[in-house]
Amino acid sequence: MKIALINENSQAAKNSIIFNSLNKEAEKAGHTVVNYGMFGAEDEHQLTYVQNGLLASILLTTKAVDFVVTGCGTGQGAMLACNSFPNVLCGHITNPNDAYLFGQVNDGNCIAMPFAQGFGWGAEINLDYTFEKLFSEPFGGGYPKERVIPEQRNKKILDQVKTVTHQPLIKILKEIDQDFLKSTIDYPEFKENFFKDCQDEEIAAYLKDVLNA
Repeated sequence: MKIALINENSQAAKNSIIFNSLNKEAEKAGHTVVNYGMFGAEDEHQLTYVQNGLLASILLTTKAVDFVVTGCGTGQGAMLACNSFPNVLCGHITNPNDAYLFGQVNDGNCIAMPFAQGFGWGAEINLDYTFEKLFSEPFGGGYPKERVIPEQRNKKILDQVKTVTHQPLIKILKEIDQDFLKSTIDYPEFKENFFKDCQDEEIAAYLKDVLNA
């Protein structure tokens, strides 16, 4: 599984802490992590949690990655933004218990974490344990295990509902404010990582046109 880490501007200074913990636990489970920034509070290219929601949708829809880790001060805004876009099923994760149950019961593809609220002494330990439990078993295994069939059924229903309640991403990309879109994707790390991993030629071509406009 390929995992993207995306940080917004208010918590960008913690990018290296989050990345190191995520990368360590993901590698143990056989996954790889791609760091999409922000890398520091003074980065020239700034991202808001709304832009992170759009980035998550672009990356997941095009199968450039399989899973996204993001967040903000509380994690709530990032979760709301991510779930506003198609093909993102994002949970608000604060601890190892949340992480394990989200993976096993909800089988989502994105998590939003609080990187300011409650992020005090021992925060990196909570990150380690949270990512460890998130990737401890294949997603969708159910909890308790005897509930796996109805939980998987509900997940499929939710996926079907989202195909009705969300427009296709390419339509959103063409209708959304183009300055907002360009400001979201116009930075080196996105262009370097996304276009080599993207599996949707139509979306890739459109985003290249936006960048070149």
